[in-house]
Amino acid sequence: MGAMDTIDGDAASSDPQPAPDVPAAGLERDEYWMRRALALAEQAAVRGEVPVGAVVVRGNTVLGEGANGPIGAHDPSAHAEIVALRTAGRIAGNYRLPGCELYVTLEPCAMCAGAIQHARIARLVFGAHDPKTGACGSVVDLFAEARLNHHATVASGVLADGCGRQLSEFFAACRGRSRTDTGARDG
Repeated sequence: MGAMDTIDGDAASSDPQPAPDVPAAGLERDEYWMRRALALAEQAAVRGEVPVGAVVVRGNTVLGEGANGPIGAHDPSAHAEIVALRTAGRIAGNYRLPGCELYVTLEPCAMCAGAIQHARIARLVFGAHDPKTGACGSVVDLFAEARLNHHATVASGVLADGCGRQLSEFFAACRGRSRTDTGARDG
């Protein structure tokens, strides 16, 4: 991929290049892109954001990437999926992204699922299920709602253990810092 710029906090490449080492198909391909999403999620964690990363690809070309950023951006819509979709739309020159796949480390919420549907993403692949806000079957399943006019193919559980562990470790560290901060004030 070409040099990365920042546009309104979103990572963007003006010169998307095909990734040469992507497996042709199947689970190996999904794991390849999910690892890239996990690396983006780690960047979010370093910034104190919930570690979620997302990658939009068409074929073997990355059109957009995103890491969670609502806290730092003071923007409730700055979820990794939305950031990646915004960037992909700019790169593609269209808000519709037919033929694209979106890889995300955590099951999308209803807001992100709606954006994925509006963008006409062909295939969604996510890692960990989200039992509190997941909109791909955990709480609701917007992609199975027959009344909606677009239905992406959904694959779940890709590198789920690693995706879930990344989230669990982040929240455990947050709880540990909170206890330490509270104890320091009490002492």
